[in-house]
Amino acid sequence: MRVLLQILIALVFVAGGVLFGAFNPQPVTIDFHFLQIQSGLGVSLLVALLAGSLLGGIVVAFGVALPLHGHLRKARREIAAASSATAKTNQA
Repeated sequence: MRVLLQILIALVFVAGGVLFGAFNPQPVTIDFHFLQIQSGLGVSLLVALLAGSLLGGIVVAFGVALPLHGHLRKARREIAAASSATAKTNQA
């Protein structure tokens, strides 16, 4: 049931993207000074939105998730060291 709901939500977004592209067919030229790309306005905006989302995700991963992963690893080592020290104390 959950997978079906996810598929339906994905199809709604795909349909919205197709409609957005269909209603914005005006040609645009994107100029990167060394490269020029011609496409429709809707396609260009959807690609820019996708690229921004991907870059934002990468920034969050490297700026937040990786440092938190390092802190978690350090905390686990400290807990393991404390529990082994407690076990040695209880054995003596």
